[in-house]
This record gives sequence, structure tokens and C-alpha cells, in this order.
Amino acid sequence: MNHYICETCGVQYERSIEVPEECKICGEERQYISSTGQTWTTLDKVIEEGTYKNIIHFEEERLYSINTNPGFGIGQTAYLLKEKEFNLLWDCITYLDQTTIRQIEDLGGIDAIALSHPHYYSSQVEWAEAFNAPIYIHEDDREWVTRPSEHIIFWSGESFELQEGIILQRIGGHFKGGTVLEWKNGNSQKGVLLTGDIIRVVADRQWVSFMYSYPNFIPLPSGNVERISSRIKECKFDKLYDAFNRVIKEEAKQRVQKSASRYMEALNGTLFTT
Repeated sequence: MNHYICETCGVQYERSIEVPEECKICGEERQYISSTGQTWTTLDKVIEEGTYKNIIHFEEERLYSINTNPGFGIGQTAYLLKEKEFNLLWDCITYLDQTTIRQIEDLGGIDAIALSHPHYYSSQVEWAEAFNAPIYIHEDDREWVTRPSEHIIFWSGESFELQEGIILQRIGGHFKGGTVLEWKNGNSQKGVLLTGDIIRVVADRQWVSFMYSYPNFIPLPSGNVERISSRIKECKFDKLYDAFNRVIKEEAKQRVQKSASRYMEALNGTLFTT
């Protein structure tokens, strides 16, 4: 029996003798099944191939990014946040080997894991077992968990403080339980927001966007974006990191608000005429 992994999204499933018929994450309109068809692998097989390695990069004081090279699945970035003897892994990547485990242990290990949304659940249980860490997922996204585990804690409500100054904020949008991480003490006390792709930084790093589906170009309704904008006003941050290591280095809070306004004007037909 194996814990099969969807090669398109990188999400791992509970143990089974045969491969699942279809990936539930990819088989709905926010993601996609590859044009070449549904394919599966396992973590052991990926490690044995020797193709991949994780790169841990220092981003700023007490914050590291973790990327798999070459990219695997969706290719997102995970972040390791260090705060007062509390290390948090924000979002997950699929690839995990002994080298990565040793490198992270040298940085103090992982005390907790928190997820923005189901596309980045990846091999979260492997990470939780390797570091004996709880996984925090908003209860509104419970149905999307493909590998149940006693490590998973479903939290509820609009916010949840993991540690002083480290707060999960459910803002919805991309998924009902879509969550961002507010780190009040980061960025020299000016605050950092880590967003997955609940909020996505665009090419020029001056604006952000909000989507129901990025690969299928399905926008969010303007009302959802207005609600997200209102919730984000309550957070303390001047810098923003998204799921693909795009960073707004300053005035991020103002740029999110401006971007939300532009997005709503576009959907409401008042931004331009063509």
C-alpha cells in the first residue's frame, strides 16, 4: 500500500493498494487535470529518482523560504518563520527528504504547520510526522483533506492566534477557508503578511490580484474582494510574501487596498472601456 501523490498538484492521499481514480483537488474548476491525463507517484519514488532537492533561502531576519528545484506539482513556496522559540511552517511543499529534515532541524525544527488552502496541503502529514508538529487548517476546508491525520487541528472563526503576534486570518475568496498569516513582529516590527495565493502578487510587485481559479482565469466576485479588502485593513503589515516568492517590500497594506479597488472597478465596468 502506498500514499499516492498527484503529479499535477503534488497533494498526497491516504494509503491505498491501487492509485486513486482521480485527484479530488485537480478534478474541480479551481485546478485542472493535466492535458496528458491523471498521473501518480509516491514520495519514496520521487526521492529515489534523485532529480529534486529543496533549497532553503534566508529571506529576512527570522524568515526562510523553502522551494523544490526543479519545480514539482504547482511549484509553490513554503516559509519557515522563527519567533520566540516557536518555529512555524507556512504552507507545504511535497518534496521532503532527510537532507531537508536535517537542515530545518539545524534552524530549530518545526513546532507547528499552518495552511492557506487545499492546493498547498501537498505532503503535509509527512512534514508533521517528521517534526511531530500539529497542522492547522480552517474547518471550512475540512472536505479537501486527502490524507487524514491525528496531527490535523481544524480551527474555526475568523482568526486564530498561534503564538503572540502570529495570527491566522480566514479571509476566504479562493477557498471558503482561505487563510493568510499575519506576523506582527516581522519586518522590524512593521509586520509581514504571508498570503499563499489567496492574495497573489503580480508581475511588477506593485499590485496584487484575487482569483477563484488562477489556472482557469476565473475571477472572484467584486463583493468577495470587497470583504477581503475590509478584513485585510485590520491586519498589521508593511511587507507581503505570496506563494511564489513574489514580495511587496514596502507599503504592502496600501497596495492591497489600491489593488482591491482596481479589481472591483474592473469587474463593475468602471475602470476602462474597450
